[in-house]
Amino acid sequence: MSNPMDKRRAKRLPIKLDLTISDLFCQDNVKANIEEADIEVFDVSTRGIGFTSKSILPLNFYFNAKIILGASDNLVYTVVKIVRIQKTDEGFIYGCEFVGLPEILHPAFKKYEDQLESEEQ
Repeated sequence: MSNPMDKRRAKRLPIKLDLTISDLFCQDNVKANIEEADIEVFDVSTRGIGFTSKSILPLNFYFNAKIILGASDNLVYTVVKIVRIQKTDEGFIYGCEFVGLPEILHPAFKKYEDQLESEEQ
């Protein structure tokens, strides 16, 4: 039986980022009433991010994100949609996809991947 993780459409890269979500919204501009939610991003790809949080965040809601890929000049600004939630003993694991990430930003991910590979050598 094959591992579903092997079927990902984009390579996942490890990353450690701490972010805070202050606004969540859905397509019809309805906002979710939440306290600021601290999140820890653990991986990133051209398709989305994975993160953990102790906060309960609603499925299919969106938030704005600024993601620093390694060097401080390698920034990606995007909208992220929460598409998957898994409960754990410590909180929740979330899977999110980027919404409308232009292909022009894909080289930022390649630059980050190259940086990770050079650090491993």
